[in-house]
Amino acid sequence: MTIASSAPTHQAAPGQMGRLGRPDLDLSTDPRSDPRMVAALAPFGLDKLGAPPPLGPDAPRAALLEFGAAAEAGFEAVFDALMAGLPRVEGVISTTRTIPGVDGNEIGLYIVRPANVSGPLPGVLQIHGGGMVILRSSGPAYARFREELAATGLVVVGVEYRNGAGILGNHPFPAGLNDCSAALAWVYAHREELGISTITVAGESGGGNLTLATALKAKRDGNLHMIDGVYALVPYISGAYGRTEAERVRELPSLVENDGYFISCALCTLMVEIYDPGGAHSHDPLCWPYFATEDDLAGLPPHVISVNEIDPLRDEGIAYYRKLLAAGVNATGRIVLGVCHAGDVMFRAAIPDMYAATVQDLRRFATSRPHS
Repeated sequence: MTIASSAPTHQAAPGQMGRLGRPDLDLSTDPRSDPRMVAALAPFGLDKLGAPPPLGPDAPRAALLEFGAAAEAGFEAVFDALMAGLPRVEGVISTTRTIPGVDGNEIGLYIVRPANVSGPLPGVLQIHGGGMVILRSSGPAYARFREELAATGLVVVGVEYRNGAGILGNHPFPAGLNDCSAALAWVYAHREELGISTITVAGESGGGNLTLATALKAKRDGNLHMIDGVYALVPYISGAYGRTEAERVRELPSLVENDGYFISCALCTLMVEIYDPGGAHSHDPLCWPYFATEDDLAGLPPHVISVNEIDPLRDEGIAYYRKLLAAGVNATGRIVLGVCHAGDVMFRAAIPDMYAATVQDLRRFATSRPHS
């Protein structure tokens, strides 16, 4: 797996954090890093800054897709290792369903519920990460998260949507969003069969993008009644990763401050091109929710936006939270200290208390949603 970074060229100012203040820092030397995270990433070399990708966003699409497939294999191997050896989650039942998509495709759903518990129970539509380009809902990290959530008394439905690259690619925007919207409609129509009382849409990283975009699309389509709450973790929503360093520092400083910490702007720029070829939808909020207007956001259901302190994507999540407030949406912001992108849902073995806190916060939010 290639994680790219380049040292910032700006002049550091006193008191600036991370690589804004010291361009030589990496996760192993940044004083904000949780040492348990550093120890978990060190065997993969991910506590350091990686080499730049071997190609740029202007590479032929076939080369970009090949890169995406390799990145998927690398990340999946890391997640496999991080979840290895964990005890089985007891007291849950897992089933699968296949539903039709709007483009003549099929969509796999992974349904997990607590055993021997009568409903109706709060429901969560879980959307996996991977920049809308790689990874699978069936992967061990996402399967584990569903099971941990279900064990708290939730019915969780994971969506195997079409990716931009990898095993489930080549399907650029809006294929993945269409699949998530179709899954939402199916879950809503089958809520009695599923034994659920409410639907919270939740996802991290690229799944955070699709979580927010699913809510925006539901409003446009007149389906907002299907969603009772939205919970986005470390959302990947700006598409701004290929901008100049000066532009990134001015608008979203964490894109420089934490660049190369587990993920990098160079890597994200390639993922953007795979998902949105040629930037045809660069300011469409359904593709990049960062560009949602107050009119787009007004009337949305309650949101939680959770970001991580030393994540390059931190500031775009905070910016979206502030836009929600400005639009009058009931929104809560959450910052997880000391960890990289998706750290609180990735380090189940290494930082179990942090992982459990995120599971419990999502449970709290989902169980507090009155049906709209």
